[in-house]
Amino acid sequence: MKPLRFSDKSIPFIFFLTILLAYGLLLPLTGFYWDDWPFAWIAKFLGPREFIPAFAGVRPFLGPIFFVTTSLIPPVPLYWQIFALIIRFISGLSAWFALNQVWPHDKRQVFFASLLFLVFPGYGQHWVALTHINQEWIPFIFYLLSFGFTARALRNQHGIASLREAIPNSEEEIAQLRSPAWSETTPRAGVRQLQVSGGQSTPEYPRSDIRNTIYALLLLMAGVFPTEYFIGLEPLRFLFIWAILSEEVHGFGQRLTQTLKQWWPYLLIWLGNAGWLAYFYTYGTYGSYEVEVVQDPLKITQVFSALGEALWKAGFYIWVQVLVLVSKAITAPTTLLTLTLIVVWFIFFLFYLRKLDLDDGEAKTFAVAAILIGLAGILLGRIPSLAAGLPLTLQSSYDRFMISMMLGGSLLITGLINLLIKSPAIKNYVFALLIALGIGQQFFNANIFRRDWAKQQEIYWQLAWRIPAMQPNTALLTDQMPIDYETDLSFTAPINWMYAPDYEGSDLPYALIYTEKRLGRAALASLEPNAEINLGLRRVAFRGSTSQAIVIHMPKNGCLRVLDPARGDEITYARESRFLVNAIPLSDPSLINIESNGTAKLPFLQEPKHTWCYYYARAELAYQKGDWNQVVDLINEAISLKYEPEDPFEWLTFIEAQAFIGNIDDAEKRSTEVFAQDKRIRPGLCQLWKRVHNESPARSESALVIQILSEYQCVR
Repeated sequence: MKPLRFSDKSIPFIFFLTILLAYGLLLPLTGFYWDDWPFAWIAKFLGPREFIPAFAGVRPFLGPIFFVTTSLIPPVPLYWQIFALIIRFISGLSAWFALNQVWPHDKRQVFFASLLFLVFPGYGQHWVALTHINQEWIPFIFYLLSFGFTARALRNQHGIASLREAIPNSEEEIAQLRSPAWSETTPRAGVRQLQVSGGQSTPEYPRSDIRNTIYALLLLMAGVFPTEYFIGLEPLRFLFIWAILSEEVHGFGQRLTQTLKQWWPYLLIWLGNAGWLAYFYTYGTYGSYEVEVVQDPLKITQVFSALGEALWKAGFYIWVQVLVLVSKAITAPTTLLTLTLIVVWFIFFLFYLRKLDLDDGEAKTFAVAAILIGLAGILLGRIPSLAAGLPLTLQSSYDRFMISMMLGGSLLITGLINLLIKSPAIKNYVFALLIALGIGQQFFNANIFRRDWAKQQEIYWQLAWRIPAMQPNTALLTDQMPIDYETDLSFTAPINWMYAPDYEGSDLPYALIYTEKRLGRAALASLEPNAEINLGLRRVAFRGSTSQAIVIHMPKNGCLRVLDPARGDEITYARESRFLVNAIPLSDPSLINIESNGTAKLPFLQEPKHTWCYYYARAELAYQKGDWNQVVDLINEAISLKYEPEDPFEWLTFIEAQAFIGNIDDAEKRSTEVFAQDKRIRPGLCQLWKRVHNESPARSESALVIQILSEYQCVR
């Protein structure tokens, strides 16, 4: 019985399995994030064609990519998350293809570098699928393929050149070539056959080098023009060409000359793109990131510091980052699942490597080239984001800039391991561990996005329960939502989807505005009455006024609530952010259609189980109607089901309703319990008991009400 062995044909399967483990385990529990929402809304309500003009003033060559993908895939989160897996799989194959063309004899090292690229733990934005597939990953795949076709074309040309040098001149050599021993497989790669007629040899040279060069040039244009993310990567092609030519072209000057001869067509396209961007920045309508280094040049120490940070993070720290993160909560379920996944994959992959038949090639030669190209790749990949003055912060939306450093980071660590470790067995252990850690990091990231999506759904459903419908041209104001990957523009898209499902063009009927972020800017000039609100979403915009606004508050632990100046909420929530408190006088709950029979909703979100926040939202709606008995009934039902609020402030509505229906003793008892739980609630208790005192004359004479006001030191 033959021992079990794996060939290179098993590699795509390993790529696919790696993708599933790293990015797919929590796939059904992830959704839309960040700019996904505006893009999904555009695709749904304005159509895929809208992306062409929508990107005309930002990234004009990006619009066609969005047009094609959104024409094929409906704006449903699950579909885009599945598509993201497919795209990442293709990206891994593309990197494997490209590196195999550069180092065809170092298959094992190329395999490791490609797998590390596939799970590169510095990049954590995979789940922002609709945005990053179109904006970065598809152009990046084009760029990787362009590298590969350049290397393939060069190797074909190089094989031809070598054969030309060997063309025979003597009759003896020609006779030898006529012999049966010479087959069409004898020449080096790139030559299909050799025909000899009379005293002359006539090699038939393939044209695949020209064809592959054309492919490479077209793919370069498709990779570099849509987005500026990869503008720093083109010198890597020069280094790849140099590495290939170094196999047979000796001497620095000759190699440099030959490398430049091969690179110049790509250089022209690269310079053309740079000229295009310079025009757009200076004279055109470019509306993306500003080139901060032009307006405020960096000092040399800042440049070295930023590049050193990039080298440290992309080259070294990110490979062990997951261990640092899980150590902060070692007993948490996420930590235990992450560590289990790391161990299981490490064991499986180590077994696979021991059974894998792949050539090692010249490990040292590969290592030196990979290290140098890897260093260059990291430093060059940092240039676009550095020029825009943007930070390289891990575990945030800014780690998306790591995408242009992924190839360099993967090559650097692969080269270092091959250079420093001689034992094949130890190499297997190290690579298996690094890839397992990369999978663990991406699973850890997936769980962050799972929680974010769950929190988003809480917000949308609580908003729908509390505000079943509202008047058009209403702005929702808040300081900040307790969520990491969404902005007010992100929320504006789904809110319009919820409350204007029949939207057919013109201005947006609704918007959510972050007062902390927008105040003093074009979107929100001030918090004075009648101040204009203008929030753009590509080619459409919300145009409203602060006099037609509802102020909402979503605490980190608690339920979404509508704030009302008539209830004294400016005093009740005085300890919250000033950006929230100062907006409360603008809030007009009468804009809510409390008689609506329906509930606003997003079509792909199933209504969750009704827990405390559902009953609280419905009780708040009943409070707005003045139906005190319904408020009490709803909260009592929640209590009977063992639900209670996380935020004590949510008891205020129940206490006030009990008091208004005459349950003064119960209301006083609950007030005492809540005050003991959180002393910060005293201003809120004062406001509600004052209303009981002022609006219920029959009860205002009650000694108990007056005593309660006195106990809480309420100024009447």
